[in-house]
Amino acid sequence: MTEKRLTDALALFALTQPFTREQLDQKRDALLHTWTPRRFANLTNNPKKYMQAYTKAEEMTRLVEASYVLLSSLLVSEKPTT
Repeated sequence: MTEKRLTDALALFALTQPFTREQLDQKRDALLHTWTPRRFANLTNNPKKYMQAYTKAEEMTRLVEASYVLLSSLLVSEKPTT
């Protein structure tokens, strides 16, 4: 895991370490609500602008999901073993 990817994921989710699973899930839900491609369906009648917005939303959704997986794995690896 590269430090830059971790820093970027934390910045995207606006989190600092340590963070909880609940904080991570809340931020993910909010980001996915903001960037869901369906939100752009009625944005404009201009097909080119629509596709640009839709493509950006798809890209951001993938980034949110990848960052979520990275940060989730960090939570799992930091759990103390008992």
